[in-house]
Amino acid sequence: MKTLKIQTSEREQIRDITSLIREWVAKNGYESGLLALYCPHTTAAVTINENADPDVKRDILFHLKKTIPQSPEFKHFEDNADAHIKSVLTGFSLTLIVEKGEILLGRWQGIYFCEFDGPKEREVWLKFIGDKGP
Repeated sequence: MKTLKIQTSEREQIRDITSLIREWVAKNGYESGLLALYCPHTTAAVTINENADPDVKRDILFHLKKTIPQSPEFKHFEDNADAHIKSVLTGFSLTLIVEKGEILLGRWQGIYFCEFDGPKEREVWLKFIGDKGP
């Protein structure tokens, strides 16, 4: 298992972590199998979406902020109930296929770490299940 450290710089931020994940798979010689990504935080998430146009990340955050704003009506004492709801909607885990040493993603897809209560140092846990190359 690998713990990937991610530092965020804003309260709400989407970071592209595709290259970090690909580098880890290549460095370890993983050839064929499944890669599990797990976000152990209740106010952050991991997801896959379009990665060709940077406006997609902005649009996702814009819509989530508009749909689930911070509100004094929330009862959660840490004033981050909106972040908890956003993380539920975006998800805490992913399963990726690795074949011939490459993560299989669609042409425009990238892997995102979503921060909803930063800035903070965060973690994503990676676990490869499968075969290592020679």
